[in-house]
Amino acid sequence: MNVREIDHIVLTVTNIEKSLRFYHEVFDMPILTFDGDRKAVLCGKQKINFQVVDHPHEPVADKPTPGSADLCIVVKDKLPEVINHLKSYYVNIIEGPVQKTGAHGKLTSIYVRDPDNNLIEISNY
Repeated sequence: MNVREIDHIVLTVTNIEKSLRFYHEVFDMPILTFDGDRKAVLCGKQKINFQVVDHPHEPVADKPTPGSADLCIVVKDKLPEVINHLKSYYVNIIEGPVQKTGAHGKLTSIYVRDPDNNLIEISNY
């Protein structure tokens, strides 16, 4: 098997519109509609699909739960600029900047939570 990359992840949320607004406005991720009325945001070459906890899209993980995800997004912007941007949207930084190790080496990260309390690490190399 020749695995090349992750294509998408699915976040289980309580309110798709609220999540779409957060990821689109705060992170400038374009909103996508697919398979009729399903919603996602584009994150680089990957996408983040959303499903509502009360109506998950089959097949589904064993225990789809809002607030259980922990993901890292890599930005090109300098972190002081990112921090100012987050503050302008009243997004609380819960930790950072801190040094971490990513898939391609050392990175500097800050941590925030989305509307469902998923942990979002914002990093640059």
